[in-house]
Amino acid sequence: MSKTHGRSRFLTGAAGLSLACLAIALAAPPSRAETASTPEAAAAASPSSWASLKGDLFGDRELVEGSDAVSIEAPDRATDPAIVPVTLRLDPAKAIRKVTLVIDENPAPVAATFDIAENAGVTQLSTRVRVNEYTDIHAIAEAADGTLYVTSKFVKAAGGCAAPAAKDPEVAAREMGQMKLRFFEAPADSTEREAQLMIRHPNNSGLQKDQVTLLYIPAHFVSELEVTRGGERLFSMTGGISISEDPSFRFTYAGDAAAPFHARAVDTDGNVFEKSFAPGQS
Repeated sequence: MSKTHGRSRFLTGAAGLSLACLAIALAAPPSRAETASTPEAAAAASPSSWASLKGDLFGDRELVEGSDAVSIEAPDRATDPAIVPVTLRLDPAKAIRKVTLVIDENPAPVAATFDIAENAGVTQLSTRVRVNEYTDIHAIAEAADGTLYVTSKFVKAAGGCAAPAAKDPEVAAREMGQMKLRFFEAPADSTEREAQLMIRHPNNSGLQKDQVTLLYIPAHFVSELEVTRGGERLFSMTGGISISEDPSFRFTYAGDAAAPFHARAVDTDGNVFEKSFAPGQS
């Protein structure tokens, strides 16, 4: 890892992330892991960042491995490194209250932190992320009693943070902040339901270039999200540059089917987007 890469990993805020991504783009050559033919070869070619990351994020707290408290589903090789689907499954018996999603080799490794309300029924969370190079993705789940559980998944992908936006910038600006909530039919014998919140937002990483001027586009992304139901919080999220363009969050929930939803998102420019959804309304 280059010194520039090491210094820039933990810069925070939109301005800091833009500078970090620019420094990486200019100073960091492709790693050997990017050209390794197998996950095992990639892991051997590039020393893992996890050893230092876990200390920076969690200090000397014990992280329990090998538990079913949290699991990750993600492709072994991503079709599109800018839109990598990731699903987190949480054991309801463990009363998980917080999940931190870490993409070890990304410029800003913490993709998102989800805070989950008690009795919310959020036992599954899915989103889409950018992956910048071959990497482990870690999920660290914190239970109500403070126990930290960790699991990981190796994903082969490269270039996701710098990939050009899929949407025309003018269209993206015009649609920014629009929200939809999709509901999924639950089995008749299930008390758990499922919904998907979709937000129109460019979620610029700071590593992308304007395709006309070839200048770097400043980082601009959804940094905060809260989803409530019947006036009670289901979950909230603190996000970073690794969440993909047009953020999407699919989640399970429990409780009264007639309770309305409300979503409130804030981006790094201070824009606030809110929308309420009646039961069954998208």
